[in-house]
Amino acid sequence: MYDTSQRILTERRGPILIITINRPKARNAFDRATSEAMNAAMDLLDEDDRLFIGIITGAGGNFSSGADLKEIAKAGLPPQPPRGGFGIMARPARKPLIAAVEGYAVAGGFETCLSCDLIVAARDARFGLPEVRHNLLASCALVQLPRRMPYHLAMELVLTGALREATWFERFGLVNRIAEKGNALTEALHLANELLEGGPLALAASKEIMFQSAGQDDTRWVDNTPIAQKVHSSEDQIEALKAFAEKRKPVWKGR
Repeated sequence: MYDTSQRILTERRGPILIITINRPKARNAFDRATSEAMNAAMDLLDEDDRLFIGIITGAGGNFSSGADLKEIAKAGLPPQPPRGGFGIMARPARKPLIAAVEGYAVAGGFETCLSCDLIVAARDARFGLPEVRHNLLASCALVQLPRRMPYHLAMELVLTGALREATWFERFGLVNRIAEKGNALTEALHLANELLEGGPLALAASKEIMFQSAGQDDTRWVDNTPIAQKVHSSEDQIEALKAFAEKRKPVWKGR
């Protein structure tokens, strides 16, 4: 097993690379080091010609709770690695990626799933974008969700911060396959082996063409950076992080 700072573990199973987010005590939240390690795992998948498919999963029964808000409260928003947020959002691996989801995939954890090409989820897995409750903004999901599911339902998810079960997302085609609890990785491996019936070069090229034609790159999110900056530099941003650390509800001022 190849280890990237212990926060991301990678395991080769023939031509499949299993990438595990390994911070179970923090519900696999991404701090700066975890994002850099994910970036390295994407590089590994792209650069090794013996690897054809990647599967991303989480340790300890959860996929990921998103950004490490405790780190943000102490040090502010960390710089992004070369592949963008969480080391994946702007430029995922060029080879097919499958998300294998157990437990919670929320905020940036959900967006990590959206950065994958296929999503396999346990029946009781829960997805959501609760950023607004902390006066934060989702990133790539604000661009990707309206393209992948009905606009008004995507808007409801973003503005309410509510969590929904995997079966709800399956109805709209956002989740490809449902597995029983504890079997998401097994089902993802089955799906990966189905993909391996195709040629690896054709798999990667097909993904790249569809990725580009669907406009899934990070450009439109970057264009909205000035809007996001107004939120992230506000008094409410300071209050939100302080309230999170103190385990209380924030008191909003609207400035």
